[in-house]
Amino acid sequence: MAVRTADLCDEHGDRLRVVAPMFRDFGGVAAFHGRIATVKVFEDNLLVRAALSRDGTGSVLVIDGGGSLRTALVGDQIARLACDNRWAGIVINGCIRDSVEIGRIAIGVRALGTNPARPAKTGAGEAMVPVSFGGVIFVPGEHLYADEDGVVVAASRLD
Repeated sequence: MAVRTADLCDEHGDRLRVVAPMFRDFGGVAAFHGRIATVKVFEDNLLVRAALSRDGTGSVLVIDGGGSLRTALVGDQIARLACDNRWAGIVINGCIRDSVEIGRIAIGVRALGTNPARPAKTGAGEAMVPVSFGGVIFVPGEHLYADEDGVVVAASRLD
């Protein structure tokens, strides 16, 4: 990715929403960007898997897991599925597991932390709805940029 978040802030600061610095980088790709798709769940990842099972070319899945640190929402199998389906990245307001393996997969992954506990698989939650965390509202169809300096959101693609 040639576009950097600091450069975007310098050039388009008034058009960007900067997410609070709350995430750790776990994926095999440090910088990524794409059109936002969303899932809102709580300690349940059936909708996460369903979303990442679809073609994600040019997209980033933003998962609002309610900030729960009690279970993981993404593990290595789901991260591999996302990579195979060409998702650019995943941003999780929650935890992952299998962090070493996820670090070897060519996808961007940001999460609050790790937890080895499995989530429920009931399908509870919503997809493609605006979600809010880190001081930002993530709207499906808008654009997210992430790199080593942080995560920013714009109403449209800026690069």
